[in-house]
Amino acid sequence: MRRHTVAATAATAAALTALAFLPATTASADGAVLTYGSAGGNAVSVGDVLTSSLTTGTKATLATTSGGSSGITCTGSTLSATVADNPAAPGTATESATTQTFSGCSSNVFGVTGVRSITVNGLPYTTSAASDGSVVVSPAAGGAIQTTVVLSTLLGTVTCVYQAPSLAAVSSNSNNSLSFSNQAFSKASGSGLCAANGYFTASYAPVVDSSVSGSPAIYTN
Repeated sequence: MRRHTVAATAATAAALTALAFLPATTASADGAVLTYGSAGGNAVSVGDVLTSSLTTGTKATLATTSGGSSGITCTGSTLSATVADNPAAPGTATESATTQTFSGCSSNVFGVTGVRSITVNGLPYTTSAASDGSVVVSPAAGGAIQTTVVLSTLLGTVTCVYQAPSLAAVSSNSNNSLSFSNQAFSKASGSGLCAANGYFTASYAPVVDSSVSGSPAIYTN
């Protein structure tokens, strides 16, 4: 039987992890790295919660190879982060990525009959977002971005744990998005059915400030 492999994230995606997220604002005046409503608009306040889900019409993928089509596909995923610091632009804002979830997941890998869960572990992670649109999600010192994938297979339930030293993403003001592309994870533990590596790709938009009435979109300046 062909060995299956899965990818893991963070949002932070996190995610998964994502987990990762657009930068946040510390100032209450205009001119901060992160603003809401428009580029150069109102500064996002420290403590505000930023949220997002998958860009309409897209899916989150946990692929078996970089850019490959074999692996896990999820129709739903969300991110959440709390603003920690937001200096004047140009600069780098920081956030605490607190949640990243996945839902509606399935696999096209031979031998895998279902995806039971995908969980981003070790949250919160630190997200740094620069004025040029580059975003980095980092774990605590000495730690790693970690995701646990539980699969149903022809041989029973299999748990695969994947880790990455950090994740990179790109934010865009054109659609207020945060995008991850082929972010590599390595297997930290799991049976021989778990592949050595996995790759996470997802686009989240719009990223909004849920702490402000009307949940306006976030811009990076």
